Amino acid sequence: MIVGITARAAGMDAPAEQRFGRAPFFVFVDTETGTAESIENPLVADAGGVGPRAVQMFSEHGATVVITGQVGGNAAKALEAGGIKVYAYRGNGSVADALAEYTAGNLQPLSLS
Repeated sequence: MIVGITARAAGMDAPAEQRFGRAPFFVFVDTETGTAESIENPLVADAGGVGPRAVQMFSEHGATVVITGQVGGNAAKALEAGGIKVYAYRGNGSVADALAEYTAGNLQPLSLS
């Protein structure tokens, strides 16, 4: 399974980011192999429509789960339509910390409606 996590920088040690569409980086982790790929978010400075386009990036990378702090309305609709589950991580830890909390079953699903 591919888990996408919003981050402030590249890598598993990067601080997790609360914003979804305007997160500086997206980290995609393959939970079966343990490999991670960091992608710089090209949408950070765009004027509008960022959320749904960010969802498209997550979908293109095969993510079926997103871990982030908050999601806007348009992104929520796109995530729901794409069948991508979203979990809230509001801690101050790293991407690795957020993933560990998800794996342990400690994160709550974000309400998308």
